[in-house]
Amino acid sequence: MIMNPLKRRAKTAAAKEEAAAKEADAKNPAETPDATSDGTKSDKPEAAKTPISVNAQFIKDLSFEAPAVPEIFNEKPARQPDININVEVKARPLREKVFEVTLHINAECKYGEKVAFLLELAYGGVFTLKVPSEHLQAVLLIECPRLLFPFARNILADVSRDGGFPPLMLGPLDFVAMYQNKVRQLASEGDGEKAKKEAANPK
Repeated sequence: MIMNPLKRRAKTAAAKEEAAAKEADAKNPAETPDATSDGTKSDKPEAAKTPISVNAQFIKDLSFEAPAVPEIFNEKPARQPDININVEVKARPLREKVFEVTLHINAECKYGEKVAFLLELAYGGVFTLKVPSEHLQAVLLIECPRLLFPFARNILADVSRDGGFPPLMLGPLDFVAMYQNKVRQLASEGDGEKAKKEAANPK
């Protein structure tokens, strides 16, 4: 039986393509799922590489008061509100390497001498920290509240809007400066090492 030359060439080309594909797969084993750069599967869980793990987030306390409504609504278009914000971070150990960090935010909105609303929020989280002891206080009072802040910010905006006012939108907070100010404040009242320890557990 004589094979058609065109069919013979087609079979030869298909065989070459299949061989090239097998060779490419052999050279790139790292592209397969769960493989490392040397082609072996990784046994390390991803969580073991994370120095900060968020175990839970929650509202500890939430209060909204609008003592001057509905009369205050008549004054809103005539003047700009005066808003005062106070923020504090508190932390406490729960067990080894596990801590509770709470972001306390108090907001007061006034139109002239009248209080439009008072808004208080304590938003907390439980964190597992795998960091060196010398960095623990900074992580507790800087990185942990930084992770909590976007969620607390959304709660403040929603509650103030649902109360009949424009949403209270907080700008970014400088937790580094807040931590440094706290350490300096405590250092002026006592020794430096004691100040650093107490910074993570303000009363």
